[in-house]
Amino acid sequence: MASDDDSRVVYSLGDPAGLPRNETTFAELLREQGYSTALIGKWHQGLNRHVRGDHHHHPVHYGFDYFYGMPFTLIDACWPDPSRDVELTLSGRMGLLVHQLIALAVATFILGIVPALACVCWTLILVPVVLIVLLSYFWFDSYGSALYWDCILMRGHDITEQPMKAERAGSIMVQEATAFLERIGRFLLFFSFLHVHSPLPTTDAFLGTSSHGLYGDNVQEMDAMLGELLGAVDRLSLTNQTLVYFTSDHGGHLEARRGHVPLGGRNGIFKGGKGMGGWEGGIRVPGIVRWPGKVPAGQVIDEPTSLMDVFPTLGGSAGAEVPQDRHIDGRDLMPLLLGEQQHSEHEFLFHYCEVYLHAARWHPRDSSAIWKVHYVTPVFEPPGAQACYTFYYCKCTGDHVTYHDPPLLFDLSRDPSESRPLTRDTEPMYDTVIRRVGEAVREHRRSVLPVPLQLSHRNRFVTSLRPCCGLFPFCLCDREGQRSDKSSPAVTSWGTLGWPSWEDEGNKRP
Repeated sequence: MASDDDSRVVYSLGDPAGLPRNETTFAELLREQGYSTALIGKWHQGLNRHVRGDHHHHPVHYGFDYFYGMPFTLIDACWPDPSRDVELTLSGRMGLLVHQLIALAVATFILGIVPALACVCWTLILVPVVLIVLLSYFWFDSYGSALYWDCILMRGHDITEQPMKAERAGSIMVQEATAFLERIGRFLLFFSFLHVHSPLPTTDAFLGTSSHGLYGDNVQEMDAMLGELLGAVDRLSLTNQTLVYFTSDHGGHLEARRGHVPLGGRNGIFKGGKGMGGWEGGIRVPGIVRWPGKVPAGQVIDEPTSLMDVFPTLGGSAGAEVPQDRHIDGRDLMPLLLGEQQHSEHEFLFHYCEVYLHAARWHPRDSSAIWKVHYVTPVFEPPGAQACYTFYYCKCTGDHVTYHDPPLLFDLSRDPSESRPLTRDTEPMYDTVIRRVGEAVREHRRSVLPVPLQLSHRNRFVTSLRPCCGLFPFCLCDREGQRSDKSSPAVTSWGTLGWPSWEDEGNKRP
């Protein structure tokens, strides 16, 4: 999933881009080993490709037996300003009103309830009214709003909320995950939090509970949800058999803010943030592992690892073999976690912004030094800032970056904030490090095969691909609000996806 034209993600559910179907996910590896697999939360890897409803990029095609969540990502439109409550309520009623008017006209004409002249009058009056209502609804409340088209929830292949109620989505996802755990034996649960992502939808119960504003409140709520999930694992006596890996996909988003109030978190001493290809603030993330009786508790491992390591780590732990027909960049973390190895197998790591390599690090096996070489760095804008507020995130190429020749060099073991570039005069190893990392970069690039760039502008946005839970364009539904028993939401839906019913005694937990 990459581009060469600043299209870093799937920008809408009208975008045909998505994860190529020939990719093998860790969910597929574990399902082949007999695990039941579920993705609950965010799936920002595309949905439709050719026509509305084809679900070409749906998680079910990538090894997940069950999906409940958001087939997109949170954007500001997903948690609208409370002042829009009246507008949203009216728009929700508008579709029903139009349907009733159309139904009344059809019934009047077919059943002949009134004389023919009255039918003509009805038609002359009703058609303009319907068209006016339809166009006003379609244009003002729906067509131009990402809230309706991108902020949706799905269970399996069915849309359950359009638009979704963002502040309650997280708690429903926890219920779905708990129901999954209670029913399944050997499982892989990928719980992809909507937290902590702007606009930070947070329930009233957690607003004002932290000393770090809305962002802190959202972290508090995520912490409580994580506690519920771990509590369910413990309650079901699965603790010692369950590997839990909690992490994040990038550092804080410095540019995200509402007015002058930051919404994207902080990165402490580390420079930069989300979207920056090289600076530590965008790369360093928490990584917490729990596996009682297997992984020793309380240890801190200060070795460079990567989220690419999740793939071979889960595969190896489940007894699966990773694909042999392609280069796998990740490494199995278990020897490091178990203390069988003292050093990460990643002697080198390469850091990209889109398809452009911005930086590389080298952790020599016989040294405590962690060298970082920057070939390209973003230009912070406006001048004097420490982020790219002008563009919401930093650019990867062109006039908005600085190309360094010679490259910048830092020793992260001594300067983790990357504040003091080393030179030949200040670092005797300068030439050796620059030369060795350059050789590793050239060797790495030979291992990278060209693939179609899924996230290019030429692939973006086709109106007919937008998902709809009703009769287009009246795409409004709230099946979560209609559900009376929210404690077992997944039971009925699993049947449509081939899951066992509650009465199937042969599928009870061992």
